[in-house]
Amino acid sequence: MKIVSWNVNGIRAIVKKDFFESIGILNPDILCLQETKAQDNEVEKALLSMHGYEQYYNSADKKGYSGTAILSKTKPLSVSNDMNISEHDTEGRIQCAEYEDFYLVNVYVPNSGQKLDRLDYRQQWDADFLKYLKNLEKTKPVIVCGDFNVAHKAIDLKNDASNYNKTAGYTQIEIDGMDHFIQSGFVDSYRYLHPNTIAYTFWSYRFKSRERNTGWRIDYFLVSNLLVEKIEATNILSEYYGSDHCPISLEINL
Repeated sequence: MKIVSWNVNGIRAIVKKDFFESIGILNPDILCLQETKAQDNEVEKALLSMHGYEQYYNSADKKGYSGTAILSKTKPLSVSNDMNISEHDTEGRIQCAEYEDFYLVNVYVPNSGQKLDRLDYRQQWDADFLKYLKNLEKTKPVIVCGDFNVAHKAIDLKNDASNYNKTAGYTQIEIDGMDHFIQSGFVDSYRYLHPNTIAYTFWSYRFKSRERNTGWRIDYFLVSNLLVEKIEATNILSEYYGSDHCPISLEINL
């Protein structure tokens, strides 16, 4: 099974680029999208030509903001949105598709803000999201993918020293949040297979960041410990353009 995750930074913008061609080449069994920046009906319209996939959307209450989508060749047993905590459930950030042997969670984790004005909220969000995942895990193993908005280690961003505790995505609070996911039994699949590889999934549109490869690895596949031995490959697909993020993939024998 091949799962692809991609923060598209606006579904209506990316479909005007090479998005459909890219997905055709990647040919995922399941495609998880983040930051669709559109309402459900607008996402559906943008993806009209995506044949052969069951499609599920979770849009933010606020128009043109956040939002997630799952496209699956196999119809899931069930699909649910959000984590049932009212303060977290208005921004379309979580989808959970249940399959026979696992849960797949698609997530777009909140950004802590340019001035770190949402850092306290982010800390609470991380803690509540971990509880939500561990609750799912009581029933069956979990694969969670998406934009986690954190570079976990110094290897995961180009300029670690100048960003530490100054820039959203690389504060100790956010790093601690990712530590808690790992310590609770979730495995960062990319680092599991590529412990020393420098590779990024996000580049700012400013300062020619992608040309210069001044990037961050903030998109992840985390998997329950039980599934680690089933991972066949996990890749950062930086050759695909259209967003300020590139897609990432997980191939797993389920």
